[in-house]
Amino acid sequence: MSAPRLSARPPEHLPNALVASKCVTKLADLPLIASGKVREMYELGRAAEGTPEAGSEALRGRIVPAAGGRLLMVASDRISTYDAVHPTPIPDKGKVLSGLSAFWFVKTQHIVANHLVSATAGVPEEVRGRGLVVRALRMLPVECVVRGYITGSGWKDYQASGSVSGIGLPEGLRESDRLPQPIFTPSTKSQEGHDEAIDFERACELVDDGALMGAVRDRSIELYSFAAAHTRERGVILADTKFEFGLDERGELVLGDEALTPDSSRYWPAAGYAPGRSQPSFDKQFVRDWASASGWDKRPPAPAIPDEVVAGTRARYVEAYELITGEPFEEWLTRTDVVHAQGAA
Repeated sequence: MSAPRLSARPPEHLPNALVASKCVTKLADLPLIASGKVREMYELGRAAEGTPEAGSEALRGRIVPAAGGRLLMVASDRISTYDAVHPTPIPDKGKVLSGLSAFWFVKTQHIVANHLVSATAGVPEEVRGRGLVVRALRMLPVECVVRGYITGSGWKDYQASGSVSGIGLPEGLRESDRLPQPIFTPSTKSQEGHDEAIDFERACELVDDGALMGAVRDRSIELYSFAAAHTRERGVILADTKFEFGLDERGELVLGDEALTPDSSRYWPAAGYAPGRSQPSFDKQFVRDWASASGWDKRPPAPAIPDEVVAGTRARYVEAYELITGEPFEEWLTRTDVVHAQGAA
């Protein structure tokens, strides 16, 4: 299926995309245009004529929408809980995130186009495995959450109102129950604090185009359903996930940001799955549980993470990669290694 051609004009403004962080990857000769809790974005291509220079005050914290331009998206080893970044990195976390994103971008391109250009060509040696060259997009100001199971904030909303993002759900659901069908529950993009859950009508207002938002909803549910079927065959349940979309220079809908990683998704081991309680997961929940029990007041600065928690968290991320892709994590490291890539060219 090809990406839908949409006649809607791109939004005039670009949403604030990422929150500044002190711990950023610095690359010589590449302007850093945005930094978040986990990622940095660098300008590779030239800005469109009439566009302020990358890194200028007008674009600070925003993705530059250069027509046909290229960005370098680098996933760090940083980890955050309760909206604070811990000073202790998780080794190889960034490589797992980029490797899984690249896997899913290739795997789902029949559903919708995505922004991936290359995991090797144009990626500086010092960020190989963590960096991806991607197309610059005009990002839409909504986060596209799809839920196949009732858990997390969705479970809290359901307990309070019997619905999630304005979608009524059957009575009597238990925590972690599978929903009759996946639901689309968008949220706003927040530069500070937590994102706010909204209904579909509010998402249409923010994007200023109901037809475009309808296409975003449909592609989001298709992506989730395809990925959930794949992971279930691999012994992993995809409970929910978040996508971000943008429009390219031709006005076509394109999947951007990361895709179906443990940071943007809730993955559960299928073995031992039992509704009626929370489930163990392949993500930073291990760190979150430690942080919650540590006595930290959940306000910045976040504390250092003990070695055993670091090791356990890394193991969970790597296990997620290997289960989902069906290959050893070392294969991704080898494919993106600069020496190996040059030899294979």
